[in-house]
Amino acid sequence: MALKERVGTVVSDKMDKTVVVAVINRYPHPTYKKIVSRTTRYKAHDPENECNTGDRVRIKETRPLSAQKRWAIDEILNKQAKVKEDSQ
Repeated sequence: MALKERVGTVVSDKMDKTVVVAVINRYPHPTYKKIVSRTTRYKAHDPENECNTGDRVRIKETRPLSAQKRWAIDEILNKQAKVKEDSQ
Protein backbone atom coordinates (compact mmCIF):
# COMPACT_ATOMS: atom_id res chain seq x y z
CA MET A 1 0.00 0.00 0.00
CA ALA A 2 1.42 3.39 -1.00
CA LEU A 3 1.55 6.21 1.53
CA LYS A 4 -0.70 9.16 0.80
CA GLU A 5 0.92 12.55 0.23
CA ARG A 6 -0.61 16.02 0.22
CA VAL A 7 0.75 19.51 -0.49
CA GLY A 8 -0.57 22.39 1.56
CA THR A 9 0.13 25.58 3.47
CA VAL A 10 0.99 25.83 7.17
CA VAL A 11 -1.76 27.86 8.85
CA SER A 12 -0.70 27.40 12.50
CA ASP A 13 2.59 26.61 14.22
CA LYS A 14 1.66 27.47 17.81
CA MET A 15 1.91 23.90 19.11
CA ASP A 16 5.14 22.16 20.06
CA LYS A 17 6.32 19.75 17.32
CA THR A 18 2.96 20.06 15.54
CA VAL A 19 1.72 22.25 12.69
CA VAL A 20 -1.70 22.60 11.08
CA VAL A 21 -1.58 22.26 7.30
CA ALA A 22 -4.48 23.41 5.10
CA VAL A 23 -4.85 21.40 1.88
CA ILE A 24 -7.14 22.77 -0.85
CA ASN A 25 -8.92 20.21 -3.01
CA ARG A 26 -10.50 21.55 -6.21
CA TYR A 27 -13.04 19.47 -8.10
CA PRO A 28 -15.98 20.09 -10.46
CA HIS A 29 -19.45 20.08 -8.90
CA PRO A 30 -21.21 16.89 -10.06
CA THR A 31 -24.33 18.69 -11.35
CA TYR A 32 -23.31 22.26 -12.12
CA LYS A 33 -19.71 21.61 -13.25
CA LYS A 34 -18.41 24.73 -11.47
CA ILE A 35 -15.00 24.26 -9.85
CA VAL A 36 -15.51 23.96 -6.09
CA SER A 37 -12.75 24.30 -3.47
CA ARG A 38 -12.79 22.29 -0.27
CA THR A 39 -10.18 22.96 2.44
CA THR A 40 -9.10 20.18 4.78
CA ARG A 41 -6.88 20.88 7.78
CA TYR A 42 -4.42 18.21 8.88
CA LYS A 43 -2.30 18.19 12.03
CA ALA A 44 1.22 17.14 11.04
CA HIS A 45 4.29 16.17 13.07
CA ASP A 46 7.18 18.67 12.83
CA PRO A 47 9.93 17.21 15.07
CA GLU A 48 12.40 20.12 14.77
CA ASN A 49 9.79 22.93 14.83
CA GLU A 50 11.23 24.23 11.55
CA CYS A 51 7.93 25.15 9.82
CA ASN A 52 6.43 28.63 10.11
CA THR A 53 3.03 29.98 9.18
CA GLY A 54 2.76 30.48 5.43
CA ASP A 55 5.27 27.77 4.44
CA ARG A 56 4.29 25.45 1.59
CA VAL A 57 4.94 21.85 2.69
CA ARG A 58 4.49 18.25 1.58
CA ILE A 59 3.02 15.95 4.23
CA LYS A 60 2.86 12.16 4.20
CA GLU A 61 0.69 9.67 5.99
CA THR A 62 2.17 7.95 9.03
CA ARG A 63 1.14 5.85 12.00
CA PRO A 64 -1.04 7.59 14.61
CA LEU A 65 1.24 9.82 16.67
CA SER A 66 -1.49 11.25 18.92
CA ALA A 67 -5.27 11.48 19.08
CA GLN A 68 -5.39 13.75 16.00
CA LYS A 69 -1.96 13.50 14.35
CA ARG A 70 -1.68 10.99 11.48
CA TRP A 71 0.58 13.01 9.14
CA ALA A 72 4.25 14.06 9.20
CA ILE A 73 6.14 16.82 7.39
CA ASP A 74 7.99 15.24 4.45
CA GLU A 75 9.66 18.38 3.08
CA ILE A 76 9.34 22.15 3.05
CA LEU A 77 8.77 23.32 -0.51
CA ASN A 78 8.73 27.12 -0.02
CA LYS A 79 9.74 29.04 3.09
CA GLN A 80 7.69 32.13 3.91
CA ALA A 81 9.71 35.24 4.73
CA LYS A 82 9.60 35.94 8.46
CA VAL A 83 7.80 39.23 9.19
CA LYS A 84 8.97 41.33 12.14
CA GLU A 85 6.25 42.36 14.55
CA ASP A 86 6.39 45.92 15.91
CA SER A 87 6.36 46.07 19.70
CA GLN A 88 4.63 49.08 21.18
